[in-house]
Amino acid sequence: MAGAAENAFGLNRWITGIVLTAGTGWIVFGGMHRIAKASDIIVPIMAFGYIAMALVVIVINILQVPGVLIDIVANAFGFREAVGGGMGAAIAQGLRRGLFSNEAGLGSAPNVAATADVRHPISQGITQSFSVFIDTIVICTCTALMILLGDVYVPGAEIDGVVLTQDSLASHLGTWTSYFLTIAVLLFAFSSIIYNYYLGDNALTVLTKNPQASLVFKLILMAIVFVGAVAPGATAIFFFSDPMMGVLALVNLLALMMLFPILRRILRDFDEQRAAGVHRPRFDPTKFPDLDLDHSAWDHREAAPE
Repeated sequence: MAGAAENAFGLNRWITGIVLTAGTGWIVFGGMHRIAKASDIIVPIMAFGYIAMALVVIVINILQVPGVLIDIVANAFGFREAVGGGMGAAIAQGLRRGLFSNEAGLGSAPNVAATADVRHPISQGITQSFSVFIDTIVICTCTALMILLGDVYVPGAEIDGVVLTQDSLASHLGTWTSYFLTIAVLLFAFSSIIYNYYLGDNALTVLTKNPQASLVFKLILMAIVFVGAVAPGATAIFFFSDPMMGVLALVNLLALMMLFPILRRILRDFDEQRAAGVHRPRFDPTKFPDLDLDHSAWDHREAAPE
C-alpha cells in the first residue's frame, strides 16, 4: 500500500504510514460504522473498475492471450520444471499466495459470512465458494495477464508486487491508470486491515471479556500497520505468515471433517426444498433438534414455493 502510493504520488512511506495508522485508530476506536457505509459504495466501484481495465487490456492484446496462457502452464508444469523441481515450487508458491489471497480453508471468512442475512446457510456457502473463484481465478488471472502482456516485467528484476502491476497497466493504458490503481489498492488494503481487525477482536471477545485486552490488541494493530507501511522489508512477513496459515488450515480442515455429517444433513434439506419447487429454500432449525442452534437467528416460518 505504501509502495503503491510512493510509486504513483511520490509520497514518503512515513507519511503514508502515519495517515494509515491514524485512520485505523479512528475506525477501531469508534468510527467503523461510518467507514463501513463508505466502503460498501467505494470498494465495489474500484473492484469493477479494476476488472474493467484488465478486460480492456486483454481485448487490446487478445491475439497474444492464448500464447501467454500456454507459457504460464508450460513454465509451471513443463518437463524441465518437473525435473528441476520448478513444478513443486510453482505449486507450493501458488498454494501459499492463493491462501493469502482468498483464505479458502482457513476458517476466517465464515466469521463474516455468518453475519449475512440469508434464508438458508447453504445459500451463503455457495456465495462464499463463488467468491474464491472470483478472487483467485478471475482477478488474479487478470492481473497476471496485464503483467505478462506488457513489456515491463523482466524475470529477476527488482521491480515486483503492486509497483509491477502499476507500471504494467500504465504501459497499456497510460500513466493515469497508476493513480486509479493506487487509490484502489489503498481502499482494498485498508478494508482488509479493518476486516482482519474485526476477526481478531471477535475472537478475542471469546477468549476474554477484559476490556484492557481489546485495548492492547488495538494498539498492537496500529503499531503493525505503521511498521508494515514504513519498513522497506515488510514483505518478510510472508516468512512468518505462511507457516501460521498452514497451522490455521490444518486445524480448520480437521474441524470441517468433524462437521461434514452435519453439512450433509443441511445440504440434503436444501436440495429437498429445491426439488419440491422452492426457488429460495428457507432454513428451519426445528428440523434439527439435536443441534445447538440459535433459533432466533432464523426466520423459521414455513417456506412457501416461489
